[in-house]
Amino acid sequence: MKKSNIKSFDELPMFLNAEDISEALGIAISTTYELIKQKGFPSLKIGRRYVVERENFIQWVQKNSGGSS
Repeated sequence: MKKSNIKSFDELPMFLNAEDISEALGIAISTTYELIKQKGFPSLKIGRRYVVERENFIQWVQKNSGGSS
């Protein structure tokens, strides 16, 4: 597992791209792209890019981790 350098959700940008999500979760970029395309993940496709609003990402993490950060 890749180590995340992000210590707090406050460090995240308003809209996260795949690299931001990969860094925040400490997962490979290829795994991140698989996650982004899964049903239930709060991604938004803009043209060819996927982004995730920070607040929606935080809610998804809390819901799927069983805890709060």
